Parts: sequence; C-alpha cells; structure tokens
Amino acid sequence: MGIPTPADTDALPNGPLDAATVHLCVDMQRLFAEETAWHTPWMERVLPRVRELAERFPERTIFTRFVPAQRPGEGRGNWRRYYERWACMTIEQLGAERVDLVPALAQFVPPATVVDKHVYSPWLEPGLDRLLRERQVETLVVTGGETDVCVLATVLGAVDRGFRVVLATDALCSSSDQTHDAMLTLYQQRYGQQLETATTRQILRNWT
Repeated sequence: MGIPTPADTDALPNGPLDAATVHLCVDMQRLFAEETAWHTPWMERVLPRVRELAERFPERTIFTRFVPAQRPGEGRGNWRRYYERWACMTIEQLGAERVDLVPALAQFVPPATVVDKHVYSPWLEPGLDRLLRERQVETLVVTGGETDVCVLATVLGAVDRGFRVVLATDALCSSSDQTHDAMLTLYQQRYGQQLETATTRQILRNWT
C-alpha cells in the first residue's frame, strides 16, 4: 500500500500544532466505504486512524462530504456527462443516506462540523473558507480520501490560500495503490516547502 514508515523523530518540520489547527477529513462517506461503483476498498483500513484524530479533537474536526447529482444528466458542462456515465452513483439511484459519513465518524457530529460540496474541491463553495476564517484557523491536518482526487483538490486549494498543511500519511486512502503512492511522492518531493507529511502518531504527539 506504500504508506511511509515513521520518521526517526516525532518533531514536525514547522513545529508543533496549536489551537489554530483543524482536522480536515475529506469524504469518509458511506458511498465510498460500502459496495458501490465508487467503493474504496482500504478506506476501512485507515478509518481507525482517522477516528483517532476525530476522537481526540472532535470540536476541531471538519468533515467534507461529496454530494453527487440528484439524477443522471444534471450538472454543469462536463459534470453532466460525468453523471450520465455514473448514473448509478446519483442520489436518485443511491439513496440520500449513502451521502452520510461512515457511522464511526458520524457520531462525532456535533461538535464536529460537516461541510458539503458538489465537486472535488471544497473551496469552490463558500462554506469551508468562511468557517475557517471565523475560527481563525492557520493549519489543516488532512485525512480521508481519495489521495489522488478529492484530497488532492483540497490540499492544492489550501496551499493557494496560505494554510499550513500537514498530511496524515497513514490516514489517507485511494482506490488505486499506484496513484496513491505517486501522489505521496508528489506531495513530499514537489511540495516540500508547503506540505508536511507525518503519521497519525506524530501528529497527535505534536498537537497540544
């Protein structure tokens, strides 16, 4: 699966995490965890580590949810063709309950917060940015899926907005091992000045 081994030291490159930090968990939902066309098989394997972070800081956890089109043919531009291809993943055919967070994480809401989005990036709708500004957040600890799709869109938007971003490498998942590994290499080698990667254990030890 390509998850990096822990570093020799627990210290994070840019210092400890403080009260201006939020755990941003991307799309840990039933429509990816269950037997659907978008099933992410090893979401279940990273779930305990995502849950550990949410359990430690529920009031500082934000969950995003990817909300598909209501029915085939809806959406703007290429999204319309997308949902013609993935008609089985529209809410009309899936059922609205499949958009829910997996039960092991849904129990933390509230005090954890949920932000819905209709595309890969959570930054194209105002809810997340507004919430982070209101809370005076400076650092995002990112978990969830998929490493090479919605996590990628989330991370790049966070970098553009100047957030410190810490990726929990053992709390990320994808339906493709190959592109998951490639993305971790990309994050670590091409964004080394703007992204930090660490294990969940390292993050928890550095978050005061």
